[in-house]
Amino acid sequence: MHSNDNSPAPLAGRREWLGLAVLALPTLLLSLDISVLFLALPALNADLGASSTQQLWIIDVYGFMTAGFLVTMGSLGDRIGRRRLLLIGAACFGLLSVVAAYSTSAEMLIGARALLGIAGATLMPSALALISNMFRDAKQQGMAIAVFMSCFMAGSAIGPVVGGAMLTYFWWGSVFLLGVPVMLLLLLAGPTLLPEFRNPEGSRLDLVSVVLSLGSILSIIYGLKELARAGWELAPALVLVAGVVIGAVFLRRQRTQPDPLLDLGLFRHRSFSAALTIMLLGSVMMSGLSLFFILFLQTVKGLSPLETGLWMVLSAVGMVIGGMAAPGVAQKVRPAYVIAAGLGITIIGFLLISQVEQTASIAMPLIGIAVVSIGAGSYASLGTGLVVGSVPPEQAGSAASLSETSGEFGVALGIAAIGSVGTVVYRSQLEVPAGVPADVAASAEENITGAVAAAAELPGQAGSALLDAAQTAFTVAVQNVAMVSASIAAILAVIAVVALRSAPPTGAAPDSTGADEDGTVPAATGSPVPTEASGAPGNA
Repeated sequence: MHSNDNSPAPLAGRREWLGLAVLALPTLLLSLDISVLFLALPALNADLGASSTQQLWIIDVYGFMTAGFLVTMGSLGDRIGRRRLLLIGAACFGLLSVVAAYSTSAEMLIGARALLGIAGATLMPSALALISNMFRDAKQQGMAIAVFMSCFMAGSAIGPVVGGAMLTYFWWGSVFLLGVPVMLLLLLAGPTLLPEFRNPEGSRLDLVSVVLSLGSILSIIYGLKELARAGWELAPALVLVAGVVIGAVFLRRQRTQPDPLLDLGLFRHRSFSAALTIMLLGSVMMSGLSLFFILFLQTVKGLSPLETGLWMVLSAVGMVIGGMAAPGVAQKVRPAYVIAAGLGITIIGFLLISQVEQTASIAMPLIGIAVVSIGAGSYASLGTGLVVGSVPPEQAGSAASLSETSGEFGVALGIAAIGSVGTVVYRSQLEVPAGVPADVAASAEENITGAVAAAAELPGQAGSALLDAAQTAFTVAVQNVAMVSASIAAILAVIAVVALRSAPPTGAAPDSTGADEDGTVPAATGSPVPTEASGAPGNA
């Protein structure tokens, strides 16, 4: 239960901050692992002979499995102990990284990546939940979560640099071995620096709910990704519908279970529900915009993948700046207004990107994406804290897993929905020059990458004319996607002000009940304190 006294929460000491460093390193690795894989793909394809379909599965299967198991692992950590699950996951992740590095076939690598996804699903929810236990003071907890999220963001920034350096001197498998020493450090230092926390009233997992959860999440995300990749086809649409139906069955079952895998009562916490909604739709607008922005740099501005990755470091740096600055501001200003201000900053960035031109300098779009990222970092940092801190301590793992799952859903939905909007605009704006063969025109009308490839097959002026037409159409598509994203940000800013207005600044003393108007204790007022009666902290 939530603590209702007015006594100040104990401050974290050296042990807790060292523990945060141990938790943050694997988080840095997880995001770095995703970004370096794109650079390693050509080399591993040459070595393993992976088909185009296998290459897609090598990239996607990790995210599929992570998303599918997040809810299960969050609930499992609450039951068996968050530190215990974290260490088990770290050991498995380290071993599977070696298997992936020395894979001898594409099928073996896909299998290793799938198991790595399951192991990865144990890390983020357990780490976030442990942070809420280790840092009980509201100010310290906000800063700890900001550091944790910043490490995740920084991983995507240094990924291209680290990956490029390693692939220059070593074979493609070396990028997977990055995880081994990090996980070894976590295994060695974790038992000493990290507390254990579990729900003493937790029962066995409901395996039927686990199967339904996996079936629903995997089907929905797979369906959304395939619709985004292949267009509106029957098969992925049916998979998506099946996922929604299975999800409805899952939710109905949770209402009847005495100890459900997912406690739907969490959504009665206004701070939790509002912050989760902002995180979900925030991921939608960011993922859709990021996809088109990266393609714009490569296909319209002519940058190489490595050059694009290096320029996108600006985005990661912006997110780190926003994520680290927001908790300090929230000590004096209500989180609702800080989050709304962050979303306002993203709107400014989106409007800058909406002014991009095909032949102009890349300075404007780069400034725009940096501004967007500063705003996104601020609401992501505070939103994560509100999600984890607005629920009872014994449910922090489940709350953290829902935060991560909403991000996965948001990315898939953003690429599918906003990607579809951008594609429709591109096709409507594309004017194929006269004389272009029908099959080449069809490829150009499919998407901008198809147009670039098709233009390269045409001789002289014909190829240049087709490429120019495609670049013009895609620039208009980017402008429209930026405006759609700005509209979403404006709606989320209103939601933040209305739904989160009762959460006080983190520097404010809690009221006599320590509760929100809806009866919850938001992260901004301090996180619940584990006790021997409610959380069994200590060494495992």
